[in-house]
Amino acid sequence: MERRSVIKSLAGLAVLPALHINPIGTDKRPVLRVAHLTDVHLKNKWDAPARFARCLHHVQRQPNVDLILNGGDIVFDMNKENLDTINGQWKLWHATIKSECSLPMHYVLGNHDIWWNENDKGQALYGKQFSIDQLQLASPWYSFIKNGWKFILLDSVHLDIDNTWYIGNLGDVQFAWLENELNATPADMPVCVLSHIPLLTATLMVDDQTAVNKWEVLGGDMHTDISKIMALFYKHPNVKLCLSGHIHLRDKVVYNNVTYLCNGAVSGAWWEGNKRETAPGYGLIDFFADGSFDEQYVNY
Repeated sequence: MERRSVIKSLAGLAVLPALHINPIGTDKRPVLRVAHLTDVHLKNKWDAPARFARCLHHVQRQPNVDLILNGGDIVFDMNKENLDTINGQWKLWHATIKSECSLPMHYVLGNHDIWWNENDKGQALYGKQFSIDQLQLASPWYSFIKNGWKFILLDSVHLDIDNTWYIGNLGDVQFAWLENELNATPADMPVCVLSHIPLLTATLMVDDQTAVNKWEVLGGDMHTDISKIMALFYKHPNVKLCLSGHIHLRDKVVYNNVTYLCNGAVSGAWWEGNKRETAPGYGLIDFFADGSFDEQYVNY
């Protein structure tokens, strides 16, 4: 998959192993347990429906899970498909969720959930609207509050300047909304951010690189506006955790006391086993009253 717009450099990162504890805070009263499922890529092939059902059952056997955050790439691929194929994928998704999942689920869109078929630009459902309607979202970006934590869900996938492929970016309107959302959030309310494309990740230095020390970070792999976003988060230290997927690898980067966590993929390597060293799985996060959290990656 081609991912565009090279990001030249990033400095000052602290890259940590994917361990569990965020040591800040003292009030360790658990207030919420969330499962983060991303990159399901559901299709009626490779036994994917049964495997996804197995994952959902695994999540629901975990004690006290309150909700699921879905990080996008929900169906296998809409990019160049016809409507019959897309309708079939979404019908399978809805049937699986209805029969196999009793937990509430909150969604962001992934790049594979967007209908970018050049032959169908005139259709009213072209772009993101088809999936927005399927998920009954009022907007592709939104927020909600649960048990003292604010969750901000971002739309991270946008067309590049040449309108032929995508990059990770918020755009001016959404960035202004995010800034206003953080300004309106009480300073003592911790914040968790969910995006499809990672805001910040170290996985790109190990993912399919052919030349050591000649890395290129592509705008389709990580947000091109990350410097601007990090500067905003620096003004709001109640932003504690940013969750993402897209890369199908598991990593944890901590910068300025914000943890950026890429939680692999439910589908692994698109239902063909592990993606490098990351097995198919999901994130499990325990949120505490003081803004701290515990997290782990669960191989189902």
